[in-house]
Amino acid sequence: MLHRHTPFLKAVFLYAFTAFGGPQGHMGMMVKTFAQKRHDVTEEELLEYNSFCQMLPGPSSTQTVTLIALKRGGVPLAVVTLLLWMFPAIIIMTGVSFLVYNFNTKDIQQNLFVFVQPMSVGFVAFAAVRLMRQGVKHAATWGIMIGSLLATWIIQSPWVFPALLLISGTISNFSNKRIPDVHEKPKKINWLNLWLFVAIYLVAIIFSEAARTGNWEHRRVFNLFENFYRFGSIVFGGGQALLPMMYNQFIQHPLKLGHQPFLSPPELLTGFGMVQAVPGPVFSVCSYVGGMAMSSFGPGWQLLGAIVASVAVFLPSTLMLFFFFPIYQNLKHHVVIFRALEGINAAIVGIIWASGFILFETMKPFEWANLVVVVITFCLLYFTKIPAPLIVLGWLVMGWAMSV
Repeated sequence: MLHRHTPFLKAVFLYAFTAFGGPQGHMGMMVKTFAQKRHDVTEEELLEYNSFCQMLPGPSSTQTVTLIALKRGGVPLAVVTLLLWMFPAIIIMTGVSFLVYNFNTKDIQQNLFVFVQPMSVGFVAFAAVRLMRQGVKHAATWGIMIGSLLATWIIQSPWVFPALLLISGTISNFSNKRIPDVHEKPKKINWLNLWLFVAIYLVAIIFSEAARTGNWEHRRVFNLFENFYRFGSIVFGGGQALLPMMYNQFIQHPLKLGHQPFLSPPELLTGFGMVQAVPGPVFSVCSYVGGMAMSSFGPGWQLLGAIVASVAVFLPSTLMLFFFFPIYQNLKHHVVIFRALEGINAAIVGIIWASGFILFETMKPFEWANLVVVVITFCLLYFTKIPAPLIVLGWLVMGWAMSV
């Protein structure tokens, strides 16, 4: 079964090596690769998938690409796709943890990525413009989009996302949009995914607490699994929302108890800085943090820490995705959910626009060269058929050429 999906898996693997810019930047590449080029999904389906994933905790772009695979080949293909998508970023960030622990971090060459951030803004703008055609069609959805843009831009809190989706879905329920006369067989709900999610959580808590109270020699690895599993279960707003959680858990909390922090604040911030220049999910920063947290025990334990953190943070959101998506497919044919989707999709477009503005704002001081990179990237995506990976490669080569 997987053999006939080899072209799709190759596309996913290439996408994993070239998807820069966080969840919103990833959306631009998904539109270009999976909707426009390969036609694995329509742009409308892609927007719907992303809207649904925004309602769940965890890495939304990871969940979205997993749903694309789920549509094509079911759970087996979705699992393989998830692993292919995670693999490059996890390997890179695990390597960064060894690099930072053993060498002076100032020696890390970042000139190669000098154009990555403005390029990512170009991808975000492309995604927003393309998805506007599907999600913003009349005055009410324009109002929702603009309101979501301003709220996300001004408030800049992870909790603004679920709040906006709830408000937008409520507003669009005042419309008289009719449900199409579609009769589909109800999707089967696999309750095993929910029971696994709960069971693993309980086991993680039990072992973490037993390791702590029993003062096990390598208790930290059990603590890490519970910590990162909890993060993956509750975090909204993408990988950036992990920073305050990890700062509190691995630095402030041990200090309050009179213990040595798992890693230092500069080491944590170095990881978050490096992950911005790495393709793939921003959640891969957990591989770095897990590795750094176990680095004092030796290379073998450092590698194990990175693996444990990676598995723990991606596992809960995947189990919830497989459980809730069939429920969502059954419910979306009810009038309340169907009408809510119109507002939710418009809100997602506004959130994508705001993410682009916020990402551009972080490039201080303002430089016209960055704006030029944004415009060129957008034009290449919108007006040409140049594959997205070649555009990424071009800007990387340009950055390298300017640094030599």
